[in-house]
Amino acid sequence: MTGNWIAVASAEHVRRGRQAGFMQVCHGKAAPLRRVQPGDRVAYYSPTSEFRGRDRLQAFTAMGVVAPGEPYAFDMDGGFRPFRRDIAWLDGHEAPIQPLLDRLEFSAGARNWGYRLRLGLVAISEHDLELIAGAMGIALS
Repeated sequence: MTGNWIAVASAEHVRRGRQAGFMQVCHGKAAPLRRVQPGDRVAYYSPTSEFRGRDRLQAFTAMGVVAPGEPYAFDMDGGFRPFRRDIAWLDGHEAPIQPLLDRLEFSAGARNWGYRLRLGLVAISEHDLELIAGAMGIALS
């Protein structure tokens, strides 16, 4: 069965991942990426435009399908070795979350909907993923 996820990262970090074909969550931790399996679909939610930014972007900024393979460490400068997973990004546009909040199962009726997203990687229903994809102009079939 295909899993559906919301991953959380700044739009700036999502753009880097899109350019290089990878996803990364929770500041590069491996454990959350092990929950995601090849064929799973991931929608990225970006609370801000830039890492540690003060703006309120609050939009879905990318969606993709997890590629075959396992999470792997990537050597970045300064000794930082975050874990990543390869992903096939889908063509679509950014979509604000606000108009979807009452229709998304994970947030409907919840005043503190953003609290769940603080985990960095959250499983969601097929309904929610399809609603997000539609808002982003992505056909999933």
